[in-house]
Amino acid sequence: MSKNWQPDSWRNRDILQVPEYGDAAALAEVEKTLRKQPPLVFAGEARALRAQLGRVAEGKAFLLQGGDCAESFAEFHADNIRDTFKVLLQMAIVLTYGAACPVVKVGRMAGQFAKPRSTPMEEIDGVSLPSYRGDIINDMAFEPAAREPNPERMMHAYHQAASTLNLLRAFAQGGFADLNQVHRWNLDFVKASPQGTKFEELASRIEETLGFMAACGLTSDNVPQMRETDFYTSHEALLLVYEQALTRQDSLTGKWYDTSAHMLWIGDRTRQPDGAHVEFLSGVENPIGIKCGPSLDTDDLLRLLDILNPANEAGRITLICRMGADKAADGLPPLVRAVSAAGRKVVWSCDPMHGNTIKASTGYKTRGFDSILSEVDTFFAVHRAEGTHAGGVHFEMTGQDVTECIGGAQEITEEALADRYHTHCDPRLNASQSIELAFQIAERLKRQRDDASPDLLAASAG
Repeated sequence: MSKNWQPDSWRNRDILQVPEYGDAAALAEVEKTLRKQPPLVFAGEARALRAQLGRVAEGKAFLLQGGDCAESFAEFHADNIRDTFKVLLQMAIVLTYGAACPVVKVGRMAGQFAKPRSTPMEEIDGVSLPSYRGDIINDMAFEPAAREPNPERMMHAYHQAASTLNLLRAFAQGGFADLNQVHRWNLDFVKASPQGTKFEELASRIEETLGFMAACGLTSDNVPQMRETDFYTSHEALLLVYEQALTRQDSLTGKWYDTSAHMLWIGDRTRQPDGAHVEFLSGVENPIGIKCGPSLDTDDLLRLLDILNPANEAGRITLICRMGADKAADGLPPLVRAVSAAGRKVVWSCDPMHGNTIKASTGYKTRGFDSILSEVDTFFAVHRAEGTHAGGVHFEMTGQDVTECIGGAQEITEEALADRYHTHCDPRLNASQSIELAFQIAERLKRQRDDASPDLLAASAG
C-alpha cells in the first residue's frame, strides 16, 4: 500500500466506467448513510479466504467462482439464491473428486450489481439514452427517467446483499451443504441428463468414496465438515463510491478492508495501473482478482502486481484469464511465463465466458458450450506445458432453467434461446450446463492426475 493511501485517494485519479449523478447532494447523503451501515462481511472472513487462496496458489487447492452476470432487484428471491448455491455445491463436490484437493467456493453473489459497458449511450429506433449499468446504478427499462443514475439504488443493493448473505450463511452452516445430500442431487442429474451415462463412472466413484468414509465412521453426524462448508462472496469493484462507503478499518490489525464482499476484482476495462480502481484496491486487504483479457501485455501485468501485491503474498492476487477460445493458446502463455519468471505468487483462474460471447442469428447475445469447454481445455494445457498450476475456474451461471447459452447435453439451439432468456446483461450457463461442465472438467483433472502418477512413481524410485 502507498503510504499516502486513504479510502478516498482514488478520487484524485482518472476513472472509467462510472455514472454521472445529477444530484450531488443526494449522492453525498447516500454515501453518508452507507458509511453508518454494518459491514456486510468481516475482516476475519476475508483473511480466511486469502489464506485458502494461498493454498490454491501453492497447488494445494482449487478455486470455483461462479454466479450471476449481474444481480437484479426484480429477480431477488430466496429460491433463486438457494438454486444457484445448490448448483455451486454440486459443481464443487465433483471438482473436489477430480482435483483430489479442497475446492474453495466463491460466489458472484450479494454485490454483483454494477456492470461495465462498451459504450456510454444506447440507441434504439433513433432514441439515445444512457446505457444500463446494473441495478445499483439505473434501471433496465429503456426510458429517460429509468436510465438516469439514481444514488438511492445503492441502498437497495446494500439491503439486498445483506439479505442474500444472511441466507447463504444459513445454507452453508445449517445442513443444506451436507455432502451426501449434494451427491444425491448429482446422481439425480446423471439419471436425467441426456449424456448422463458418460458421467456414471465418476459419480459411482464418488459414491464409493462416501460409502468408505461412512464405514470408517466419518459421517455428517460426527464430522461437521461433511454437513457444513465455507462459502465466500465476490463482485467487481466498479462503483467506487459504494465500495468506499463500505470500507472499514479493522479493529484487530488496523488495516483497511472493503466489507462489501470477501473478494473484489478489477475488470478488463478498469485495470489501468494509474487509474482510480487500481488505486482504491491497492489499499484494502481483501483478496483481489484481475481480469486478464487479450489486450493485457506482460509489462502492465507485472506493474499491476507490483502495485497490488508488493510483498508478493500468496492468496492476495487471482489472475482471471478471459481470452476467448480462439485467442487463449497465443495470449495466455506469455503472461504465464512472465509471471513465473518474475517469481510472482498468484492464483491462475480461467474465465471462459467473457471472451466467447457471440450474437446469434436470432439477435440474442449467447455463448457456446463447446467454446467455453475449449477455452478451459486450452487453459489447462498451457499450464501443464509451462509447469504451473491451473488453479481455478470462473463462470457466469445460474441455478435457474434458463436458455441463454447454446449447446451442452440439452442441445439448446439458437432458435430455443427465446424460450427462457432472462439475463439482465450477459448470457449465463443454466443449472444443467453448469453441472455438466463440472463433470467434464473433473474428468480432465482426474486424467491429468493419472498421467502424472507414473512420473511421480519414477521420481520416488529414483
